[in-house]
Amino acid sequence: MPSFPIRTFPDSALRKISDPVTQVDHSLRSFIDRLIETMRHQPGGIGIAAPQVGVLKRIAVVDVSLKVPGARLLILINPVIISAQDYQISREGCMSLPDYTANIKRAQRLILKWQDMDLREHEKTVEGLEARCVQHEVDHLNGMLFVDRAVSLKSDVFRRKRYL
Repeated sequence: MPSFPIRTFPDSALRKISDPVTQVDHSLRSFIDRLIETMRHQPGGIGIAAPQVGVLKRIAVVDVSLKVPGARLLILINPVIISAQDYQISREGCMSLPDYTANIKRAQRLILKWQDMDLREHEKTVEGLEARCVQHEVDHLNGMLFVDRAVSLKSDVFRRKRYL
């Protein structure tokens, strides 16, 4: 299954609010499978949101399992952050802004509510890297990029280093 091309800034899809998902059919399930494959083919890819491939639906995928023991793939349909606490500043990057990283303040603990592919509701507390990634992907669903959260574009955003 081929990967989707990643939309990069200033693509207009990245600045639009995504529509809620009201039904999951075969076509949407196939899209989600391809979205997962697209994320996995990106170097260091631990999350992706539908707008990053030009689809304005409230769908995100988070998988920090290679970095966080006990974590698992999360397919988030219509995710909502119920509460957030314990904020910390850490370096963040994004496939849609591949040349930059930034110091971003994010909650280290969230209560998250979402629907699965059968539109059953779930609620879970997520922490650490998983919480940071969820916030990043939910921002995409709301038309925000991680640099929008930087306190200062001058002092908190950095050109990504490339090594040959």
